[in-house]
Amino acid sequence: MYRIGIDVGGTNTDAVIINENLELVHGVKVPTSGDIQTGIESALHKVMAESQIEAGSISHAMLGTTQCTNAIVERKKLSKVGVIRLGYPATASVKPFTAWPEDMIECLGEKFELLHGGYEYDGQILSEMDEDEVKTVLANWQGKIESLAIVGVFSSLKNDQELLVEKWAKEILGESIPISCSSQIGSVGLLERENATILNAALDKVMALTSSGFERALKSEGINDAEIYLCQNDGTLMSIEYAKRFPILTIACGPTNSIRGASYLARITNAIVLDVGGTTSDLGVLADGFPRESSIAVDVGGIRTNFRMPDIVSIGLGGGSIVREVGDQVTVGPDSVGYKITEEARVFGGKQLTTTDIAVRLGLADIGDKTLVEDVPLELAEKAYATIKQMTEEAIDKMKTSSGDVDLILVGGGAIIIPQELAGVANVYHNPHGGVANAIGASIAQISGQYEQIYIYSKLSREDSMNDAKEKAAHQAKLAGAIEETIELVEVEETPLAYHPENATRLRVKVVGKME
Repeated sequence: MYRIGIDVGGTNTDAVIINENLELVHGVKVPTSGDIQTGIESALHKVMAESQIEAGSISHAMLGTTQCTNAIVERKKLSKVGVIRLGYPATASVKPFTAWPEDMIECLGEKFELLHGGYEYDGQILSEMDEDEVKTVLANWQGKIESLAIVGVFSSLKNDQELLVEKWAKEILGESIPISCSSQIGSVGLLERENATILNAALDKVMALTSSGFERALKSEGINDAEIYLCQNDGTLMSIEYAKRFPILTIACGPTNSIRGASYLARITNAIVLDVGGTTSDLGVLADGFPRESSIAVDVGGIRTNFRMPDIVSIGLGGGSIVREVGDQVTVGPDSVGYKITEEARVFGGKQLTTTDIAVRLGLADIGDKTLVEDVPLELAEKAYATIKQMTEEAIDKMKTSSGDVDLILVGGGAIIIPQELAGVANVYHNPHGGVANAIGASIAQISGQYEQIYIYSKLSREDSMNDAKEKAAHQAKLAGAIEETIELVEVEETPLAYHPENATRLRVKVVGKME
């Protein structure tokens, strides 16, 4: 049996087929289409046709897509969201949608209510929830909202109020209304968690279109019985049903797929990964085989959130970056010919001088027609290459946590432009299949589950708290499609809360398991 992995990038959409021994059978690249869906269908058709694998032998299909990210950035296809915050009157001074871009607020409808409820940091009631108050708001919103976000103060400590409002919402608004509870999405920090929850609620229609489109694309190739998964932004997978509940988890899954694919190709589990695309390069850290997560709040489309995100640095350097001579200086990017590189780069008969042309001129790559760049002055090419080297070294330095040299894995279609000798780098790994590392990462990933809560160790022992968190993380993994017997603990993070009198600790647990 075989697996198909597809990853949608800004320039190319990649597809690979992996056999049951997790060995690469075939990989293809096609340009990413404006509507994204056409590119997915083209990549799928091409990899099936060229590999000549029978459609009936495809057991699993995985998709890593930028559609949720694009919807937020472009403010398109988003649902009208109603927001209930349980925290009145304590949180009335800062309302939902504070510091949001005006066009995003307009897109979502700015429907929110501050209602009684919420908890103190020690689990005591902030204010008693009023059932009639909640149900009146829900009744007033019938037919006016397409999705609901429920946010309680310190619900990451205690979420029974959120779950009760969810129950009432289903009774009043109907079972079909998508509901997002903040305790299942974000971390500690009310506004950032609220923002992440609203975005998750807003992405409902986008995810429905994405998942149904992928299913249609598979069926058009005769792939009818495959288990379908979407990629999460921690380098693991989730079932389509789970993705519909938590579409926000697909944001930034592209770089994490590349990091996982890089680990597979290089056969190492700790390194810096540099994924060079046509327009930008993404740097991430491979820690024990998984992408390192960011420890700070992350902006998504101009909105500050605190749900998990990979620790990624992006620079304006890619295979299509435009090279210019400005006086005595040579600049590289940040503008790029992008997916039009095969039309506009000099080696392909175009007029734009790109980083790919520089690599060919210096004899470091054999792409296109090298005679078309023979007139590029060698001094200019060497200056451009020195600039590329400097940009790469500075970016790597930002990702390092110690002064020692690190291993670097180069992946992505534009990896040919990166020098093999770099300051601060011990070894450079570059696999011939690195161009489709992101699709490989999508196809080999496991299922994960994560749980985060504030535990008070003076009331519940550390051991019991850990077991509770593990059990709840394993439950999330099972919901996402993992086989219970294969689930194992891979990460534990404990953060004591300063000044808390009863030894409160934020505990985050992550588990992974094999797919069904």
